[in-house]
Amino acid sequence: MIRVLLVHDACLVRSVLAQWLDREPDLRVEAVPWHSAAGRLGAGRPDVCAADLDCSDAYGLPPLGDLCARGGGGPVPPRLLVLASADRPGLLKRALEAGALGYVDKAGTPEQLLRGIRKVAKGERFVNDSLGFGFLKAAEMPLTRRELSVLSLAAEGASVAEIAGNLHLSHGTVRNYMAAITRKTGARNRVDAIRISQGQGWL
Repeated sequence: MIRVLLVHDACLVRSVLAQWLDREPDLRVEAVPWHSAAGRLGAGRPDVCAADLDCSDAYGLPPLGDLCARGGGGPVPPRLLVLASADRPGLLKRALEAGALGYVDKAGTPEQLLRGIRKVAKGERFVNDSLGFGFLKAAEMPLTRRELSVLSLAAEGASVAEIAGNLHLSHGTVRNYMAAITRKTGARNRVDAIRISQGQGWL
């Protein structure tokens, strides 16, 4: 039996996917929104966490680290499979850095998700071919994970103080990151850096 934690913020999509997956005799599925996901890891002890990379909480940043963290003496974290889009290479890069094993294209079929879950449960990598272009774009991204986090928060309208508090940084460090982002993107200012990054699908 494969225990699956399905993480998706759209209630209708989450419910339909969970019902569809639950028909399989070898799967036991629990479906939750992002804000409840970390709290269910210890109780449900899933083998696979299938998470949509679009997150409505935390300024749109999927807290993938919460799903993969392993505390001292704690349970083994689940293997991570993500539901992704080729036109969001920034999110693909986050998933790669979080150690995701599976990458299912959200434009694909439910059967692909089912196949991905079973492969990842065995510790095998699963990647939809249709995400190839997204991975190429992710490899070309000039921004680091931390810079992407800072810029994502800025794009949601967060102030320097709010960004600093959310990411546990000093105000000066946030300003240094914003300066580096502006330079790397070839932007004129913060607003221009956000525009360029959104146009490239980095955010």
